[in-house]
Amino acid sequence: MSAEQVSSLCEQLVKAVTVIMDPASTQRYRLEALKFCEEFKEKCPICVPCGLKLAEKTQTAIVRHFGLQILEHVVKFRWNNMPRLEKVYLKNNVMGLISSGTQSILEEESHIKDVLSRIVVEMIKREWPQHWPDMLKELDTLSKQGETQTELVMFILLRLAEDVVTFQTLPTQRRRDIQQTLTQNMEKIFSFLLTALQQNVNKYRRMTDVGQEPKAQANCRVGMAALNTLAGYIDWVALSHITADNCKLLEMLCLLLNEPELQVGAAECLLIAVSRKGKLEDRKPLMVLFGDVAMHYILSAAQTADGGGLVEKHYVFLKRLCQVLCALGSQLCALVGSDSDVEMPPNFGKYLDSFLAFTTHPSQFLRSSTQITWGALFRHEVLSRDPLLLAMIPKYLRASMTNLVKVGFPSKSDSPSCEYSRFDFDSDEDFNAFFNSFRAQQGEVMRMACRLDPRTGFQMAGEWLKYQLTAPVDTGPMNSKTGEGLCSVFSPSFVQWDAMTFFSESVISQMFRTLDKDEIPVNDGIDLLQLVLSFETKDPLILSCVLTNVSALFPFVTYRPEYLPQVLAKLFASVTFEVIEESKFVMSVQAPRTRAVKNVRRHACSSIIKMCRDYPQLVLPNFEMLYNHVKQLLSNELLLTQMEKCALMEALVLISNQFKDYERQKAFLEELLAPVAGLWLSPEMQRVLSDPEAFISYVGADNKIADPVLEDPSGLNRSRISFCVYTILGVVKRARWPAATEEAKAGGFLLGYMPSGTPIYRNPCTEQILKLLDNLLALIRTHNNLYTPEMVARLGETFAKALDMLEVEKNAILGLPQPLLELYDSPVYKTVLERMQGFFCTLYDNCFHILGNAGPSMQQDFYTVEGLATQLLSSAFINLNNIPDYRLRPMLRVFVKPLVLSCPSEYYETLVCPMLGPLFTYLHVRLSQKWQVINQRSMLCEDDTADDNPESQEMLEEQLVRLLTREVMDLITVCCVSKKGGEHNTTAAVDGDDDEAMATEVTPPASAELTELGKCLMKQEDVCTALLITAYTSLCWKDTLSCQRTTTQLCWPLLKQVLPGNLLPDAVSWFFTSVLKGLQIHGQHDGCMAALVHLAFQIYEALRPRYAELKAVMEQVPDIQRDSLEQFDSKLLNPTLQKVADKRRKDHFKRLIAGCIGKSLGEQFRKEVHIRNLPSLFKKVKPLLETDVIENEEGEVLTAFFEP
Repeated sequence: MSAEQVSSLCEQLVKAVTVIMDPASTQRYRLEALKFCEEFKEKCPICVPCGLKLAEKTQTAIVRHFGLQILEHVVKFRWNNMPRLEKVYLKNNVMGLISSGTQSILEEESHIKDVLSRIVVEMIKREWPQHWPDMLKELDTLSKQGETQTELVMFILLRLAEDVVTFQTLPTQRRRDIQQTLTQNMEKIFSFLLTALQQNVNKYRRMTDVGQEPKAQANCRVGMAALNTLAGYIDWVALSHITADNCKLLEMLCLLLNEPELQVGAAECLLIAVSRKGKLEDRKPLMVLFGDVAMHYILSAAQTADGGGLVEKHYVFLKRLCQVLCALGSQLCALVGSDSDVEMPPNFGKYLDSFLAFTTHPSQFLRSSTQITWGALFRHEVLSRDPLLLAMIPKYLRASMTNLVKVGFPSKSDSPSCEYSRFDFDSDEDFNAFFNSFRAQQGEVMRMACRLDPRTGFQMAGEWLKYQLTAPVDTGPMNSKTGEGLCSVFSPSFVQWDAMTFFSESVISQMFRTLDKDEIPVNDGIDLLQLVLSFETKDPLILSCVLTNVSALFPFVTYRPEYLPQVLAKLFASVTFEVIEESKFVMSVQAPRTRAVKNVRRHACSSIIKMCRDYPQLVLPNFEMLYNHVKQLLSNELLLTQMEKCALMEALVLISNQFKDYERQKAFLEELLAPVAGLWLSPEMQRVLSDPEAFISYVGADNKIADPVLEDPSGLNRSRISFCVYTILGVVKRARWPAATEEAKAGGFLLGYMPSGTPIYRNPCTEQILKLLDNLLALIRTHNNLYTPEMVARLGETFAKALDMLEVEKNAILGLPQPLLELYDSPVYKTVLERMQGFFCTLYDNCFHILGNAGPSMQQDFYTVEGLATQLLSSAFINLNNIPDYRLRPMLRVFVKPLVLSCPSEYYETLVCPMLGPLFTYLHVRLSQKWQVINQRSMLCEDDTADDNPESQEMLEEQLVRLLTREVMDLITVCCVSKKGGEHNTTAAVDGDDDEAMATEVTPPASAELTELGKCLMKQEDVCTALLITAYTSLCWKDTLSCQRTTTQLCWPLLKQVLPGNLLPDAVSWFFTSVLKGLQIHGQHDGCMAALVHLAFQIYEALRPRYAELKAVMEQVPDIQRDSLEQFDSKLLNPTLQKVADKRRKDHFKRLIAGCIGKSLGEQFRKEVHIRNLPSLFKKVKPLLETDVIENEEGEVLTAFFEP
């Protein structure tokens, strides 16, 4: 084509590119220009000359970039069809551009350098080494021309390593050829990189000394490029290259740590080198970094970077350096004490000092970065005995005392950490989440340190505790809303108390685990306990910390039981803790308490429960005192909330388990439950519980209330119902027979033995609880019926939304963070609507908790209740159509699942199957309808987005359907599949970010067999159908997690159970099609795709011999190769043929169904790049039987394709 044509086309292209890049262009104009450019790239026969003309130095950078993009497009998509001479012409011109076609290193735009290096790499991927053996020599020659060319050569080498090794974006054979040739030439490549680095660093220093700034900058750029390229290779080359020549590379990197412009790149390389895994023998030379010279450079670099205050560049470098020290610690842990005879390094002490410096740095992020390594050192069997490390423990613990103090919020300026946090965290919420996990991690490491030196930790905890008990309270500038002069979460005093409490809790618990009984410092512990017990405070936040300290020191009481009454007195005083005197308030509404006050009371209750649970023998002698105390508190109806009352009753029940005397415990429980039974079984309550209208009226949900904050006439009625339900739950959950069979027998708990030899126990609470069961079921029936449209219409104006979800629940489902700062000062007043919502929600959950606990608690006495299945079906499972998803979920989780899991097989036929059959059938219909709505919605939504609000109702509903689906599939799996394979892979990667290896080999556990219950359910035709249809339909629902779990755990065991029978051909086709449809929807997620491919393969292999229909389904797979399918089928159907290895058969099958494996949006419209394989570089060793002519030795058969 003539030069004029090229010129005129180029003019048009320049105009088009200008229009595309001009912000003032109209949308229509820009689209036309874009279309013109794209069509030119796809169709024009003279792309190469045009591209080269546009890439000339005289054009603007934007135009040059477009010209180079054209050339890249040609190499990627047209290379295979280009004549040889045109390839040579293009390659020579591109090398010419590198040689003389770019601006100088400091002037050239980085995107031009990038695209130019990409073109060369695309050619290398297609032609090297077979057709372009001199490529490395040519690059070497180019680099000798100057800094500009050397930098471009670095970019090419880095890009090549990334494409071939890191991202592996080319076919296997080409990848292997290139990687092996790179490996063969690695010595040359490394020597080239190191020489370039050394020469340019030396020139940079010389030019800087003589004041020639531009030249110095050019050398510095090449140095940076060399470091970046090294970073791309150090990760995977043989370790010998990194440690060659007496570790010359590592030495150079250490020297560069003190070169401000190059230090970050050098630290990056050092980090990758020190983090290398591999044979221990090969990693030994890395210990050179513990030598005097290396340590000196690393430490002086750290000191310099930290010297000038906070500068972002220096801070980034410090983070890298900290990672280098962590990685060094990991190498040390791997090498010392292994079989590789590595001695303790001489500078271990210096290393620990410098590491401690990072642990005490003001940056919370740096402090947290060191924790894992400290943990590894303290855990290491050899290093943990080293005197230097043991001497570090007090220093580490001292540092932890500072690090546990929660300061450094980015929005504040009350600590040097705040400034650093502004670099590391976007918001206070972000920082808070980070700090909580950092603190938990510190707790782990402190416990490990205290395992090595328990006394020091305890001593420090004691000193700190004594100091806090005597320090004056400093509430800081922010006053708490709880009351004047009280701490808020940010008050200096509370922050210190909080940290001290966490510290003492961690070290004291570890001391009890580590020291022998007679070594424990009982006197010191009791002294501390007395100080804590006698400490008085009216501040709820501080009191909460005090209670935690009481619990932490409580094990000392086991040595001195006489202190137990004092502890109980302290805890009981806190159960009724108030900040404001009650009398100031109208009695109809309890004095509203802030979250902080409620937390103290709840904390005291749970401390009492914990004490009774963990030390029941210790508390038993004081039972009467405890019981009288509780009776006194319960006598005043308004003193405690229902939850608090029940917590105290639970504590009593826990102690009563220690009576180990059936009659005595039964009598006690009867007495304890008497007030509940009186209320619960009264005629009025019976009427209220069994009639939805009466119930709504009794709890006050049909009223219209003028002042929704102060007025709540039915509050007391609600609390009475809550009290009964809470108490029943507490007793069912806590009352038990003795664990030891002998004790149970002696105490009258043992009734006999099952045929299998399992003992049959009776629970002392059974008689009382069963009396209350009818009304409980009536309440559940009534509650379910509240959701009927007629009942919802009866709710009063104020309470129209009483049955809705709580805001807290919504936020949890949508994953919205709770605002953290006012957690303890949350609004004092709740509206009566919020209280009503909370009442319904808790009541519903607790009723089902009771039913879920009834089986494990009362065993055969519960399962043999007359007509239990019918009773449950007519109460818990009534009106399910109107029950919203957010109520159905907890019902399945807290009631159905535990009931089924704890049910002995004798009752499967009478109880479980009659209940689960209708339930599973119903759930399948419900979920199918829900997903149909979601799928239709997403089809409609594509053109009309109704609401961009992230909390929109639709989004919430959709997320709820997802969660309900997971709950249902989990329930089915738990019922049907044995645990051996049950918990397998539940946390397998959900999205496509898992690595390929895991993805391609997801195979269900071989032991995933059906449980007894599963077999029992599958015998009933309707249940069997419901289970199979639910499992296989769910593969097409848009929830990847559920799909992956169901595929790996449930689908095959269920289908395998019905294989021996005569399945209808249509059914078999439907199962197989469902899996392929699932692949269409979830194929873009590697983990899911692998599991589904495996399932499809299993079904096809097992059923294709009996059902030719499966072949018909396969023939409908898009782009299937018929001959390949015939080949696969003939091998499968011919039993005489030797079977190919499982993996090969599976890979063949995967290629057959590739057409229906879904791709992500980004992949769907991507233009395929085809890179052809070149003649093989290496001899293939073939089986001896075949006498094919083996290709000539490398080199003879290959003709050089590119002239150098």
